[in-house]
Amino acid sequence: MQKLNWDDFKVAHTVAKAGSLAKAATILKCNHTTVLRHINRLEDALNVNLFIRHQRGYQLTDAGQIMSETLEDLNTQFIALEDTLQSIQQDFSGKIRITTVTSYSPLLVPAMQQFRKQYPKVRIELLATDEVIPPQSGNIHVSLRAGPEPKEPDLIAKHVISLKMSYFASKEYMSEYGLPQSEGEFNRFHWLMPDSSKHHIPFINQVIKHLKNDSIVYTSNQFSDIQSAVISGMGIGPLSENDAIKYPNLVRLDGCPLLCTENVGALWYTYHKDLKQNAKIRALYEYLVEHTQHLSMV
Repeated sequence: MQKLNWDDFKVAHTVAKAGSLAKAATILKCNHTTVLRHINRLEDALNVNLFIRHQRGYQLTDAGQIMSETLEDLNTQFIALEDTLQSIQQDFSGKIRITTVTSYSPLLVPAMQQFRKQYPKVRIELLATDEVIPPQSGNIHVSLRAGPEPKEPDLIAKHVISLKMSYFASKEYMSEYGLPQSEGEFNRFHWLMPDSSKHHIPFINQVIKHLKNDSIVYTSNQFSDIQSAVISGMGIGPLSENDAIKYPNLVRLDGCPLLCTENVGALWYTYHKDLKQNAKIRALYEYLVEHTQHLSMV
């Protein structure tokens, strides 16, 4: 058997995830021929076909599937090793990988800007997604999570800010349609609500169960979209207190208890306990608290 080359495995793993040589070459910043050479060399050394070539791209064989799954686990272990070694060094360089939901990512910018001014050798990688990526996975360092305090084993959770939301409408909408004073009047109005992925939130659920389908004129999986629609005067919808205060044309609905302000939890700065001595992670938390202590958002 020929001597195996670790670079060949890394290239093969990239092709497996990308699905084609061209996409893999773009990710690896090399040309198509170089990627193909790595694949051919690895398959020759193993005497195993890892890919089925066809016009639509590269499809994994059974052997290729095993390779890809194993390399994914190895990649996670290498990331964890990198984190551990950097934690021991305790200097302010390298990178911090953070994930949070899309609605919260703008909140982080002022804190990150000041953090980078103080520690210019640190690179921040932010992943804004509605998918929960736990720090235990090893793929990220910090997860900013909203709701009740996370209780997973081996996870450290620190409070950043309390979260509050209310229902709002624009002054223009109120002038034309008025505002509901009880749940019995809800279906006389136009509602802008999150889609079913957010119906588990009590403050959303307690209202939406009183609404008929034709009263809900707009839905989105993002609170930022709901906010824009409310500001435009399309109807009534839930907004964070922090966001709503920026727009003087918005009116908070206080006439019905179901629509009044509610504390819906908090924003939590979470990371794996193995990183509790990491100087960068501790420092970034202090910057976040300092720059968000006056805020209250959903």
